[in-house]
Amino acid sequence: MTALLRLDSVTVSRGGRAVLRDVCLEVFAGERLALVGDNGAGKTTLLRTLVGLEKPSGGRVIAFGAECRCEKDFRPVRARAGFLFQDPDDQLFSPTVIEDVAFGPLNLGLNQRDAVRRAEETLERLGLAHLARRVTHRLSGGEKRLASLAAVLAMRPDALLLDEPTNALDASHLARLTEILQTLDVAMVLVSHDRTFLGKLATRAALLRDGLLTPATLHRHPHSHEHVHIHGLDEGHAHAHENKDQPPSRT
Repeated sequence: MTALLRLDSVTVSRGGRAVLRDVCLEVFAGERLALVGDNGAGKTTLLRTLVGLEKPSGGRVIAFGAECRCEKDFRPVRARAGFLFQDPDDQLFSPTVIEDVAFGPLNLGLNQRDAVRRAEETLERLGLAHLARRVTHRLSGGEKRLASLAAVLAMRPDALLLDEPTNALDASHLARLTEILQTLDVAMVLVSHDRTFLGKLATRAALLRDGLLTPATLHRHPHSHEHVHIHGLDEGHAHAHENKDQPPSRT
């Protein structure tokens, strides 16, 4: 099987420091990769590199079967690999939700009527039709997150790159976000410190530390409730805990 997204010995430097060092990564159709690591480990940089928002100083980025070397190469990639930013205010810029969700389809070449129709269908499918006419800057934090996801999904991507999608979500919006993502049949790279969230979604895990990416194991320990653990292959570095008898916890 050919990887949808691939980093081949990629190094990204900033201010004379290697943020990513010789990173190799493959993301395949249908899988959900949990990317874990401490703050400053380079997780966001890795996501940005996959879609050309960071330029490698070494190595290759290969997306959907084609090597990407310049901005022109990455433009079609961004239509197929939807990037959900950490801060939804960085993603929502149109006056209303429906306009924001229709923006991506318009950029794909749809006419105004078809773009709005797709936006409406996307919001309806996600159970967010009630947000369509809302003013974006007046949405709650959770509503902004869900509207941002709708805007990405309206482009019908083959992969999702989610950068700390659970930040500042209350319990109800976290549950809705998780439910939506569980229904999607697309590849995902999930960056999050919320181990319960990752435990519900991830099929595979990788650990990023000091710019180096290493495989990690993802396994569950059955007890009277269920624990989810993510360990680096060399040591138990990251830990996720899920208690099905309690409300979702936040980290």
